[in-house]
Amino acid sequence: MRDRSAAGEAQAGKIRRVMTQPSSTSVELAGNTVPVLAVSDPFALQADDVLNTLRSNRDGLSGAEAADRLKATGPNRLPAPRKEGPFKRFFKHFNDILIYILLVAGVAKGFLGKWVDACVIIAVAVINATVGFIQEGKAEEALEGIRKMLSLRAHTRREGEWIELDGADLVPGDIVRLRSGDRVPADVRLIEATNLRIEESALTGESVPTDKSPEPVDAKAGIGDRRCMAYSGTLVAAGRGTGVVTATGAATELGQISRMMGEVESLATPLTRQMTAFGKRLSFVIIGMAAVMFVIGWLLYGFGLNELFSAAIGFAVAAIPEGLPAIMTITLAIGVHRMVQRNAITRKLTAVETLGSVTTICSDKTGTLTRNEMTVRHLVTRAGQYDVEGIGYSPEGRILRDGQEASLAANPDLQALIEVMAVCNDSEIAQEDGHWKVIGEPTEGALRTLGRKVNFQRKDHQRLAVVPFESENKFMATLDRVPGNDLRILLKGAPDRLLSRCAEERAANGETQPLDREFWENQIDGLGSQGLRVLAAANREVKEDKSDLTIEDLDKDLVFLGLVGIIDPPRPEAIEAIAACKQAGIRVKMITGDHAGTATAIGWEMGITENPKAITGAELEAASDEDLRQIVPDTDIFARTSPEHKLRLVQALQANNEVVAMTGDGMNDAPALKRADVGVAMGIKGTEATKEAADIVLADDNFASIERAVEEGRTIYDNLQKAILFILPTNGAQALVILVAVLLGLDLPLAPVQILWANMVTAVTLSLALAYEPAEPELMRRPPRRPGAPILGEFALWRIAFVSVLIGGATLTVFRFEEHRGDSTAVAQTMAVNTLVLGQLFYLFNARFIRESSLRFGLLFTNRVVWISIGVLIVLQLLFVYVPLLNLLFYSAPISARDWFLPIGIGVFIFLAVEAEKAVIRKLNPDRSGPRLG
Repeated sequence: MRDRSAAGEAQAGKIRRVMTQPSSTSVELAGNTVPVLAVSDPFALQADDVLNTLRSNRDGLSGAEAADRLKATGPNRLPAPRKEGPFKRFFKHFNDILIYILLVAGVAKGFLGKWVDACVIIAVAVINATVGFIQEGKAEEALEGIRKMLSLRAHTRREGEWIELDGADLVPGDIVRLRSGDRVPADVRLIEATNLRIEESALTGESVPTDKSPEPVDAKAGIGDRRCMAYSGTLVAAGRGTGVVTATGAATELGQISRMMGEVESLATPLTRQMTAFGKRLSFVIIGMAAVMFVIGWLLYGFGLNELFSAAIGFAVAAIPEGLPAIMTITLAIGVHRMVQRNAITRKLTAVETLGSVTTICSDKTGTLTRNEMTVRHLVTRAGQYDVEGIGYSPEGRILRDGQEASLAANPDLQALIEVMAVCNDSEIAQEDGHWKVIGEPTEGALRTLGRKVNFQRKDHQRLAVVPFESENKFMATLDRVPGNDLRILLKGAPDRLLSRCAEERAANGETQPLDREFWENQIDGLGSQGLRVLAAANREVKEDKSDLTIEDLDKDLVFLGLVGIIDPPRPEAIEAIAACKQAGIRVKMITGDHAGTATAIGWEMGITENPKAITGAELEAASDEDLRQIVPDTDIFARTSPEHKLRLVQALQANNEVVAMTGDGMNDAPALKRADVGVAMGIKGTEATKEAADIVLADDNFASIERAVEEGRTIYDNLQKAILFILPTNGAQALVILVAVLLGLDLPLAPVQILWANMVTAVTLSLALAYEPAEPELMRRPPRRPGAPILGEFALWRIAFVSVLIGGATLTVFRFEEHRGDSTAVAQTMAVNTLVLGQLFYLFNARFIRESSLRFGLLFTNRVVWISIGVLIVLQLLFVYVPLLNLLFYSAPISARDWFLPIGIGVFIFLAVEAEKAVIRKLNPDRSGPRLG
């Protein structure tokens, strides 16, 4: 496992080199070298300069030139990644040093002629690998998800004629036409744009469509500010445009994201890191102790090589917790099922546990913390301010003034303002599958929702003419015949543009008065400081009879009506979830492509930060990796970020030893989701690329589900701790029995296959019951467990040693007692196995509560799976003792009914001894929070 800090810095440097070399002649993606033809920083050049650089013109390429370029650059799609085959995915589950030791033990048994033992030992390893292979499921499909986002058809100009062709046939230099509803087929430098607005939230995180213009921008502009570019995979929301293709396939911004995802290294989870370290240490102990035991048996007691090999193999098999991988996998799988009930679909088993150790959650804003549904929150007229209830496009909620519901009839100023916003509007809202959706622009959808909340009837207005929105003017106007057969011009748009066109305003009493520009500018600043997008409204009564509308008609006699403040609102449940995360010691950070002011306002409202300053993408670009490590601990809001920035921020946090969960729904989030310790995607609004890159998908797109998933993850880790603390004393007791027998020159009380039997039946039955234990009280008031903390702390080691001595000593004593009575070795070993298994059975009741007393009758039946497991174990142990075939395979023998009383009595003694140890621990350490396992 590579060091997190070193790996993060190396990865960040690699990504930066990729992102800053757009003019390279080839790129490598998924192990394939792909030639590209591109122009460096086309957004900073004049359109004609870009055309010249690409050796193209406004009439497009010739067919022959396009064919030559297609051969050079390849199709406009992303190469398929190389995938691991099923054999490699299966056999990598054997890549564990403890499994290696187990396999060597099995092979050694075969060489000694013990074929039954050898087959049983190897079968255990194969079963473990099979369980892991099945549970891990299908391979990563993130690149395939992005590939599906490329447009299928494109309108392009070839030899002066417009034609429609497959998007895969586009090449740099092609002239393409974009219209409302189109998905942009490649990276395009715009040449012409008419009212062109492109929905880029999946790429930039910005919640409203971006106005596009052919004018170049600064060379340092971030991806969200490159208004002369249309990027592959984004959606044309309105208007039309023409541009020249500057990059296709792997060279597009979409391709850069795909390439980053292919190069991003997925880190091992905290649990797998801890288990790997634990496995290595345990393997060295096992090998060392087996060697010492071999030497002592040879030198002191003159045992034969066959006996010594058998004893050493028995010791190795006893000490290896071969049931632990299976019980870990099954416990995590049970957690996955419980997570589904909490609307969290887990794609990778270990992600469930990792959630429980998360120290920082990095969340995208749009669609994750917020609804990605624009909503009117405030209205301002000269009569006062109105507050609007409700969230999203659902037309539910009231309009309030001074806390009282405001009607249109009683508030003509409100009527006039809403009339403009609802009628001078080309969008609609509709209910689909129980959800309200906008048909058209999100901002206009919010305004239509506003009208529906007060039952404003737009059908009473007849539109006669329109001046459509253009980015140069930043307003829209309509000429309408209103109720009463009057004509009225309605105008909505950017406040500064409308203020400059108005000389009068509507007064509180309904009359007109001279415009108080200072008043309105203060109101605009106040709304803007809350992160609201502000629109203004104006109107003019038309006395003459007319049916057309021009810009000149908007230069006189307009009356300013008021302002509307719009926002992509926070999810109320997300605010509660953030508070719960803070209580659990988890930092929440917002990483968004939206503007700094909006991000800061949302962050403050949600309780993410009290620091009013946000760090922007430009500042992140200038920061070194070391600078980022200094920035991330004290900053919670990052705005105007690119996919590269999000990835670097996750890496910087990981370099500071944070366990990071990253949430998001756009394709711009996918690389960071893949790199994070836990990637969490939105299931409803998330792109396919994001879902496939994520470890967990939220079925309800609800940030609150993350907090519930963290709680579930902590519960699962607690239960894994209990299972480990339950399983390891079994191995310790068995190893102790073999070790003492060899050191004292005694017969082996347990055969290797009997050891495997005891390990597997207790792991599969008893320890499985611990996976169903409910959450402990105050679970979400604990701080996250320390990153890098060992899986076994001092207290755990003490408990394992204490119980191992109890069970191991009892097992050895029973074996010697039965031998002394003159029973056969098979009977004595059967009694020893029964003592071992029943000792574990009674210890199960101790293990359900690591610290608290189990001598409470009311807790006996809180987990019914415990009793089911005990029933199954008793049946299996009876089969072990009385079924002839199992007697043959496991060298066991039938015993009389009264012989069961001895192991049962010893089990009761072990239970009471551990409860006494707990009481001493509680007395010495009255703090209810500890000690813990690790």
